[in-house]
Amino acid sequence: MLTNSHWYNNLDMSDFAERLKSSREARKMTQVRFCELLDISPRVYCRWEKGDNVPHLDTIIKIANILQVSMDELVGRKQPKNEIKIRNYELHQLCQQADDLTDTDQKVLMQVIDSLIKRSQLSKMMDNTVTE
Repeated sequence: MLTNSHWYNNLDMSDFAERLKSSREARKMTQVRFCELLDISPRVYCRWEKGDNVPHLDTIIKIANILQVSMDELVGRKQPKNEIKIRNYELHQLCQQADDLTDTDQKVLMQVIDSLIKRSQLSKMMDNTVTE
C-alpha cells in the first residue's frame, strides 16, 4: 500500500513551490484568501511556497481545483496552460452552477451581471473625470 507521505517520490517536486505561487498569483489571489479556501493556516501554506514542505495528495487535489489547473500541471508533469477561465474561484464555482439554471433564470442573471459591470465601468469613468 502506498502511503500518503510518499506518493510524490517519483516526481520532481523541486519546482512545485514556484508553480504553486505563480498559479496563485496569476489568479490575483492573496495567500490569505487561498488559505481560507483551503481551510489551512497561512504558516503551513508559506512552507509550501518556500519549498520547505509539500502538501498531502488530497490537498494537492483541492489546490488544483481551486487554481483550475490539472494535477499534472501543478506537480510539473505537464506545462501549465496560460488559460485562466475565471480568476475568482468562488465566482467560477457559481458560474458552473448557473449553467444548470433555466433559460429564464440565466437571462435574469446575465442582466444583473451586465448592470453590475456597467455600474462599475461608469464609476471608474467618473473617478477618472474627477482626477483629471
